[in-house]
Amino acid sequence: MARMIGPVCKLCRREGEKLFLKGSRCVSPKCAIEKRAYAPGQHGQSGQFKRSRSSDYSVQLREKQKARRIYGVLEKQFRRYFTLAQRSKGLTGATLLMILETRLDNVVYRMGLAESRPQARQLVQHGHLDVNGVRTDTPAKLLKAGDVVSLHPSSRDTAYFKTLAKDMENRPASPQWLSVDPVGLSGRVLHLPSREELDLSLNEQLIVEYYSRRL
Repeated sequence: MARMIGPVCKLCRREGEKLFLKGSRCVSPKCAIEKRAYAPGQHGQSGQFKRSRSSDYSVQLREKQKARRIYGVLEKQFRRYFTLAQRSKGLTGATLLMILETRLDNVVYRMGLAESRPQARQLVQHGHLDVNGVRTDTPAKLLKAGDVVSLHPSSRDTAYFKTLAKDMENRPASPQWLSVDPVGLSGRVLHLPSREELDLSLNEQLIVEYYSRRL
């Protein structure tokens, strides 16, 4: 899978808000938004091209790009999720966010086992997590209600997870649709999340409008 190897803080500056791609750094004075609250590039600070970003299409595109960057999903994969949401019952935008939230890497992040989604994705790819007792290294795996995510037995003695077990109480509370055991470093999906349970600064209707233009 392709991935960005450049400075991810540029993505936050491009969207004009914190996407929380670097964990604790995002809430520290070192955050790029705190230092340079303007778009990257030679024209970012001057404000050129501002007029071109005010069109309806541009607003819709930026919202779609922001969602992609928050969850670390490539365009082809994001469009596949949108098609799946279209074919499902309910509001397309809310269903799309529910699908993104139930990705394994996002669930690991929401459980507090990682400071950011990129870190959670790395933990999954390295085989540190089990789903229903089976080792899984696919970050894009979609979970369903009742699925249990737990630490693989061989990973319990690693320095990272030993330290994490002591710090779990200081991590942000997990969402209501998850049940987390901070001692066992495991969690269960209680139910699929509703839109009201998602603390996201996204306007999913703009994403629906963006793809409606292109279909």
